[in-house]
Amino acid sequence: MALPSPSYTITMRVQVPASQAATSELVAAVAGEGASVTGVDIAQSTTDHLLVDLTCDTIDGAHSQRVVDALEALSDVRVLKVSDSTFLMHLGGKIEVGLKVPLRTRRDLSRAYTPGVARVCMAIHERPEDARRLTIKRNTVAVVTDGTAVLGLGNIGPAAALPVMEGKAALFKKFAGVDAWPVCLDTTDTEEIISIVKAIAPVYGGVNLEDISAPRCFEIERRLREELDIPVFHDDQHGTAIVVLAALINALKVVRKRIEDVRIVVAGVGAAGSAIIRLLHAQGARNIVGFDRDGAIHRGSDTSGEHHRWIAEHTNPEGVTGSLQDGLEGAEVFIGVSAGNIITGADVARMGDSAIVFALANPVPEVDPIEAAAHAAVVATGRSDYPNQINNVLAFPGLFRGLLDAGACDITEETLRRAAVAIAGVVGDDELNPSFVIPGVFDPRVAEAVADAVRQEAEEAQAAGRSPAPADPGVEDARVTWPGRPLVP
Repeated sequence: MALPSPSYTITMRVQVPASQAATSELVAAVAGEGASVTGVDIAQSTTDHLLVDLTCDTIDGAHSQRVVDALEALSDVRVLKVSDSTFLMHLGGKIEVGLKVPLRTRRDLSRAYTPGVARVCMAIHERPEDARRLTIKRNTVAVVTDGTAVLGLGNIGPAAALPVMEGKAALFKKFAGVDAWPVCLDTTDTEEIISIVKAIAPVYGGVNLEDISAPRCFEIERRLREELDIPVFHDDQHGTAIVVLAALINALKVVRKRIEDVRIVVAGVGAAGSAIIRLLHAQGARNIVGFDRDGAIHRGSDTSGEHHRWIAEHTNPEGVTGSLQDGLEGAEVFIGVSAGNIITGADVARMGDSAIVFALANPVPEVDPIEAAAHAAVVATGRSDYPNQINNVLAFPGLFRGLLDAGACDITEETLRRAAVAIAGVVGDDELNPSFVIPGVFDPRVAEAVADAVRQEAEEAQAAGRSPAPADPGVEDARVTWPGRPLVP
């Protein structure tokens, strides 16, 4: 049963007679409709009436309307105004551009803009790599989408996707101090998207691809990684995979099993599912079975596309066939990144002892978490109203913080794996239990741990020649001196 949520918080300004019982009657009426009252404030008082601001959490828009109707049905009560807190938060957007330098005097202006800025422009013209140190490029990420696969909403277009991309940019800043900016493209043409991102790349130190539908997202990411000298990351694939692996590392500790020994069933082999399978394989999982709507993927499957072929060739060593329900028989781990309500508690009961269930479809999980918990040892979802939320915000801010700090040019599978291990490591052995296998999203240790791990991997890869090193890493000090003469401290 759905519960009231902060996503549907409303505040109603209500006029009631000036009596001691008036506010109590309002609260009782709202509670009687199943809403959760979070605030009652007197906005105005006169000798004959009160204006009351009553705030409550509801389940959805229809539930909000029922609450309003219940108040209006009361004698001598008028609902004057209803405000939706989620829409209020988005008025005018959620992010803005700020200044890092003072612009108070003509002297400040002459350095920040003309004529002084020309000197910096020419320095970059002579040494293009200096753009990373002398502009916002060193700390800026483009959040790129075409709006074709937004959350659980699907193909809603670039304008409707903008609130999500703004939110993503806000999370980058909040959790890792990274300046990100939404880039919502009014095209779904693969070649055009690649061309546009390449054309704007000089401004950015990294690209975060977001909510682009499969299979185009695979080609777009692959090509941009090949053709750009900055890291390109598709969060729907790799961010999800990182956090799933982190949670699984700790869940396996809880049930005292090894990743090499368990059979893992993955429902959904699109962008997220494919990336999850590859990263689990990199961590040592050897018995993974992926399922699409046609059943288990195996060597004899009629697969199309590079990612499905890789899954067919590198997973399902026992040649499991049949439906998802058949595949769950005796499996120790279920990871769902597909659709809501595709399995039941009875299906979970058929899994092996101390089963682990990650039902990550949003907003409706693959199986009801309460039903799953009746049979599984550890349950995780993508929702914030149940324990063990698998949330990509645990991965992408710290990941890009580390990549930007290292001046990294690409992202390796080992980068992703180390990020997952770092997230898992934030949960100490003294904190670990079935309801806490993944850190909370506001834990300040997470982004720092991920950034450190990613930075170390990038530097090791550069030193070993596995990845291009940033150009002339010592040049930053040289560019703020007179030619050939260091400034006196």
